[in-house]
Amino acid sequence: MDISTTTGRDARLDSPSLSRTIRAYVALTKPRVLELLLVTTVPVMILAQGGIPDLWLVLATVIGGSLSAGSAAAFNMYLDRDIDAHMQRTENRPLVTGEVSERGALIFAWTLAAVSTLWLALTTNLLAAGLSAGAIFFYVVIYTILLKRRTEQNIVWGGIAGCFPVLIGWSSVTGSLSWAPLILFVLVFLWTPPHYWPLSMKYKDQYDDVDVPMLGVTRSGSQVGLQVILYAWATVATSLLLIPVANMGLVYTTSALVFGGWFIYESHRLYGRAVRGTEPRPMRVFHASITYLTLLFVAIAIDPLLPF
Repeated sequence: MDISTTTGRDARLDSPSLSRTIRAYVALTKPRVLELLLVTTVPVMILAQGGIPDLWLVLATVIGGSLSAGSAAAFNMYLDRDIDAHMQRTENRPLVTGEVSERGALIFAWTLAAVSTLWLALTTNLLAAGLSAGAIFFYVVIYTILLKRRTEQNIVWGGIAGCFPVLIGWSSVTGSLSWAPLILFVLVFLWTPPHYWPLSMKYKDQYDDVDVPMLGVTRSGSQVGLQVILYAWATVATSLLLIPVANMGLVYTTSALVFGGWFIYESHRLYGRAVRGTEPRPMRVFHASITYLTLLFVAIAIDPLLPF
């Protein structure tokens, strides 16, 4: 038997396929998080334009924003690879399984950062490009490196990175900022803790095992539930500020009240169950928060297109 031929064939069988490698690198960008960030970008562009913006500008902003968010996520996975290996919810990430090398992930993250910034500078404007670079810096340095493993308030301030897409979307259309995008920035900032803290309750033991002080680890279920309620109310109140500032119509006003009321109701249910000592079912609030934000921004997109 020709050993060299057999060895070569086995090497080809053991080597990852191109499609598998591509999927691994795509996984580094956290596509599910990426979808949520883009949901907040396009509606804000429609609001800034007061109608449908130039479709090329929308596409260019979405591409640049996607590359930027993907870069931040890849840096995050590179820096958190040690704790990801010890958490069940993250043990299948590409750097843990070895599908992507540490060097490959770092090069990929830096490349996406550079390309996204240059792309937005060339296709939109320097303000949008600068905000995009700022979002990467905030998520990687402020949240992942400085806050995540040091304070239970990590997601409060680290979550600011997720607020940048509304500013990027607005500035790509107008070349400037105003009160409307700043209100939406605050809205996403206040929404992030009641979105993420229920997840920290669900995976409390896993975060505890790797010494990451998420609020679900350091506080009781009732205390977390109370914080979720307070932030949910603040989120909904902020959403209502957009009505007079941006002259929002019936669709947005109704959506803000109805969907906001539902979000608050689910937050109170979480707290009530925690106080009674029953299973709090935190993922109900986690999924409700995603649906709430999505529907609210859909309303933001629809409202400027209607005469009422």
